[in-house]
Amino acid sequence: MKKNVIVSGMRPTGKMHLGHMHGALLNWKKLQEKYNCFYFIADWHALTSEYAHPDIIRKSAYDIIIDWISVGLDPEVSTFFIQSEIKEHAELYLIFSMITPLPWLERNPTYKEQLNELSQKNVYTYGFLGYPVLQAADILMYKANGVPVGEDQAPHVELTREIARRFNHLYEEVFPVPKVLLTPTSKLLGIDRRKMSKSYGNAIFLTDTDEKIDAKVAQMITDPQRARKTDPGDPTICNVFSFHEIYSDNETTETIRSECPSARIGCVDCKRKMASALKIGLEPIRAKRRELESDTDGVKEIVAEGNKKSRIIARETMEEVREAVKI
Repeated sequence: MKKNVIVSGMRPTGKMHLGHMHGALLNWKKLQEKYNCFYFIADWHALTSEYAHPDIIRKSAYDIIIDWISVGLDPEVSTFFIQSEIKEHAELYLIFSMITPLPWLERNPTYKEQLNELSQKNVYTYGFLGYPVLQAADILMYKANGVPVGEDQAPHVELTREIARRFNHLYEEVFPVPKVLLTPTSKLLGIDRRKMSKSYGNAIFLTDTDEKIDAKVAQMITDPQRARKTDPGDPTICNVFSFHEIYSDNETTETIRSECPSARIGCVDCKRKMASALKIGLEPIRAKRRELESDTDGVKEIVAEGNKKSRIIARETMEEVREAVKI
């Protein structure tokens, strides 16, 4: 039976961290068992916020794909490609921009939130406003049946659905209307208890050394109500315990769950145990990463093959689109 298609991408604006892994990549890994997956490096999207400093985009692209493979995404099963290598995306974006009402973009809640989040950058540009239209082109190019996204990106996919319906209504039934596949929200916050983010400087990266992991874990905010070691703690509101639940064995987790509320274990010892478990948990990923870094030509071949496969599909889609639009 033919598998349904899903499409998702990541902006190459720096290193991958644990938030990316638990918020997206591990879900992508599961999805590739059930779907025909297209995962891409969204370098044109990165330009919407990094247009003044684009060097980071090229530097990050292959690093991110190395991380994908290290975490378990399989290039033999999923297709990896770089957005800007498939020029048809730009053509479909242009056609979609002709039929997308301006109010659809202006009322997008994500647009307003990102304007506030990126207040230190001048993102009052046509490209930034039209970001969801380019995203629609990325998704519909491969006739995706679903798109895995976090809640913050769900409005963009809803707009993709509207654009697909509008195109089909105006011209011909070319595109399926993709479903929103909500990704489980990562339980892991940054070391300061805010959302893990490069811009906040609170992230633990997949490439961090043991020494960096130890230093970052030592800085982590635990139960904010616990000022002294003798104070009782509450694991349910402690960010460090969230990491224990994922990376520590059951015995360690249950010991901390019972000893923290009675102050029989202090935060320093709790962090030390968690850092040890985290390093053990990440070691297979880091080992795979070292292997791939020593074979960068092999990684480039994987991407070149993915670009080739994606380009064939994109050209077929654009022939249908041009025929429908009578251009």
